[in-house]
Amino acid sequence: MKVQRSKGMRDLLPADMELFRLVENISRECCVKWGYKEVKTPIIEYLYLFTSAGTLTPGMLGKVYSFLDWDGWSGERVVLRPDGTIPVARLYTENMEAGSPARLFYSANIFMFEEEGEKARERWQLGAELIGAASTTADVELVALAMDIIGKLGLQNVELRLSHAGLIKTILETLGLDAGEQSRLFDRILEGDEEALNELDGDSKDYQEMLLPLLNLKGKSSKYLRQQRDDLVKNRTDMAPYIDDFLATIDMLDTLGYKYNVDIASGAGFEYYTGTIFQFYYGEEKIGGGGRYDALISAMGGGDVPAGGFALYLYRVMKLVGSELLPVPEKESVLIRLQPDDTSIATAVFQLAGSLREAGYIAEIDLADRATGGFRWVIELNKDISEYKVRDVKSKKAVDVATPAAVLKILEGNGGD
Repeated sequence: MKVQRSKGMRDLLPADMELFRLVENISRECCVKWGYKEVKTPIIEYLYLFTSAGTLTPGMLGKVYSFLDWDGWSGERVVLRPDGTIPVARLYTENMEAGSPARLFYSANIFMFEEEGEKARERWQLGAELIGAASTTADVELVALAMDIIGKLGLQNVELRLSHAGLIKTILETLGLDAGEQSRLFDRILEGDEEALNELDGDSKDYQEMLLPLLNLKGKSSKYLRQQRDDLVKNRTDMAPYIDDFLATIDMLDTLGYKYNVDIASGAGFEYYTGTIFQFYYGEEKIGGGGRYDALISAMGGGDVPAGGFALYLYRVMKLVGSELLPVPEKESVLIRLQPDDTSIATAVFQLAGSLREAGYIAEIDLADRATGGFRWVIELNKDISEYKVRDVKSKKAVDVATPAAVLKILEGNGGD
């Protein structure tokens, strides 16, 4: 029987890895230039890190890979990390001074069980977390950084969708639902269940006066939301801080020239969000998202520390990135011929290859009469190592020289042709 990979897992072939590293490197370069420092968290974390209040929704918790870390006498239940932000929050709480500002970024694989195995069970995220700042500017910085990465990747017409977790929670409190119903509905909204709100009583006064106007904000600008503000908070003054916070964020986005769509009923799958939620869509596919999570560090015992962050979904982004962004090698590739059983010239071949690599060339030793496609130069040595035949694959011209230094001179002299 032919061996196959596990369901929901993915192999990355050489061409895939080129795109993977391209996206990762562009993201890393952007984050570093914005003052963010790279961190790495373990693949395995304790389960309770994700079951504590304000972390994953129940729907997501039902999909984690969980097992017992057994030491022969007892054990602790652990998981393959299902999220990138929560481990970084744990890293901050455990290793950094409480309340100190931190700009952190990471590249990490996360794991989420999908029953049929047709969707990816292992996914890669490129994330950034801004910890210790609660201002509107901090929220906008995260959006701007994500859009900077997206722009550097050459992606056009990416849609920015905005929502607010505080508004969603306050809306649900107005509808006469008990605490359990509110929590379940909030989780469904965060998980992107568009039918969740449609199941509510559309004829009720609260629905007509509170929920429907907010749902009608979809696609509107901050100007429209500002016009509706007084009516929205007329009967619920506790909604005012959330609307004002939301307005402040999108006003700054307006000032900076970012285009967006307001979509209050959209969510992001995580209970830890407390403020503005932002998501990035390419057509109908979500390629990333994030938001403010001011209660997460506190829930981990790290003090009252505000924070926000985002993640881009690497595999989805890879599909959209054009190959023209792949770096062109500064030096052409060289193939050095050597038959597998021809040990008499092996030392000279390896020394030549080393010299070419030191000079910046990609030098591959041919062990099986390889085709020359993809190479600019082919070099062959005669048996007594007295002559090097240098063939230009592009021009089909060949030159015989006597030394490795002369080989390099030929390559350097014609490399720009």
